[in-house]
Amino acid sequence: MSFHIIRASGIQPQPWKNGMGVTREIARFPADAGADDFLWRVSVAEVNSAAPFSTFPGIDRQIVLLDGDGFTMTLDGAHTHALTTPHAPFAFAGEQQVDVAMAGGATSDFNLMIRRAWGQGELRVLAQAGSHQTDPACVLLYVARGTVTTIDGELHAGDAWLPDRSPFELAEGSVALLAMASPR
Repeated sequence: MSFHIIRASGIQPQPWKNGMGVTREIARFPADAGADDFLWRVSVAEVNSAAPFSTFPGIDRQIVLLDGDGFTMTLDGAHTHALTTPHAPFAFAGEQQVDVAMAGGATSDFNLMIRRAWGQGELRVLAQAGSHQTDPACVLLYVARGTVTTIDGELHAGDAWLPDRSPFELAEGSVALLAMASPR
């Protein structure tokens, strides 16, 4: 078993910062950092109702719909964004007040959070089958759909890999999310 692979089955649920939902934290850096001092963090949240998002002052966030019909986000009571297209990243500031109107039933979404004063981040969606190499800024690969084969083993939907710069193989019909994080 590789310490580079994070299996979906091993990620325990925990309450949102505001206690109004459930998230599964996949990784954070530094690993021993708390909610107020991580430099980057990746997680998968379950959105089951129209509960507001937790605020994270000083954090830049990117979110991607994984499963379900999604929801419409109202940011600071003024701007709206429909997060209803799977695997389409949307960026927003963590201090924004985000209210949610569900488009249907429960959903799950992937989140990348970067401490703004430290650096910048990006979520890249990879859907082209074949062999790929990670960018040096890639801190985590998440399998959104299908399978990915790495030097450390095969990953399935919900699994993640802490890349070591070795190539990986994306199976036909699969989707991977690459979480990028780099200091300014």
